[in-house]
Amino acid sequence: MPVTVVTGFLGAGKTTLLRQLLLHSGQRLAVLVNEFGEVGIDGELLASCGFCPEDELAGRLVELANGCLCCTVQDEFLPTMARLLEQADRLDGIVVETSGLALPEPLVAAFNWPEIRTRTRVNAVVTVVDGEALASGHVVGDPASVEAQRLADPSLDHLSAIEDLFEDQLQAADLVLISRADRISAEALASVSAGLQGRLRQGTALLPMARGVIDPALILGTSELRSHSHSNSDGHSNSHGHSNSHGHSNSHSQGHGQAGDHDHDDDHDHDHDHLHDHTHVAVESIVHRHPGPWERGDLERQLGDLILEQPVLRLKGRLRQPERRLPLQIQAVGPRLDCWYDNGNAPDPASAAAQGLELVVLTAASHRDQVAIALERLRPGSA
Repeated sequence: MPVTVVTGFLGAGKTTLLRQLLLHSGQRLAVLVNEFGEVGIDGELLASCGFCPEDELAGRLVELANGCLCCTVQDEFLPTMARLLEQADRLDGIVVETSGLALPEPLVAAFNWPEIRTRTRVNAVVTVVDGEALASGHVVGDPASVEAQRLADPSLDHLSAIEDLFEDQLQAADLVLISRADRISAEALASVSAGLQGRLRQGTALLPMARGVIDPALILGTSELRSHSHSNSDGHSNSHGHSNSHGHSNSHSQGHGQAGDHDHDDDHDHDHDHLHDHTHVAVESIVHRHPGPWERGDLERQLGDLILEQPVLRLKGRLRQPERRLPLQIQAVGPRLDCWYDNGNAPDPASAAAQGLELVVLTAASHRDQVAIALERLRPGSA
């Protein structure tokens, strides 16, 4: 079961993003909310958006209000995850919205616990930051509310300065979303992006966002391999096409995004007929196929280098090996690369003879040629 962790301070835009994902991803998602400073508000906003039938709501929306997740992993988080996994056959994924006061790393590490490690994988850690606040020189837009949230939970045992917590959020992230990109100028957005980039792990994608709207494929990894492609003379095949009009770029260019108002706004003060031009940059998908006797470890090394060195937003694919009954599934976002033999799916007899590598890569349209060339350099048996 893929699990996406969304973190960020109170008011950064997490719940606005989550509503968009729940409504427009096309996936059956369960969501676990931990926002103890404002008990019930986030859950009410999500419940009221109508993302699932009323009779499913109790099983797909879980609120934890008994303390910070990273401090209550064993007592609260693991039992809750176990209950959600009981309905795994009716879900496509789980999203965990943490309080901005929760340290992301202990929560991510919890997915290695015996109770859930063979039944889940961390799809991505997404950190939402307030672009408008950062442009004005602040980490959060409403420091008083964040401090009130901190005081609301006396059980916090990792009291840290806001700047230190922010640093932890950035270092844990596979993808950073800059909310309220439509409320600042292109120059301010470029400055915020440059300031954040130096604080991220190499390969972490950085995307502007406005009103919480972003291509769900970039968050959840839902893009599918395309069937249309043309083969090169050396046996490669590539195809490319635009994703939907709501595409995004990474830190190497300014991406497209739409939303990012405060989590608890009604949006009535911030309606726009259109968004600033600097939030509109298209994303393209590149499909790459390469037959050959690939070895898993060698492929993982090459893909690891690719996602660190190239402006790749998302990568998904599979490797079919003659000695393996099941294909190797491949997923990457930012510097996070996961490969596994999915024993939950039966092999496809029709594709048993189609040995080799298939990848679909999402990148900014302006970087399509650069990434396509890098994909052509992938070779079985390369050092």
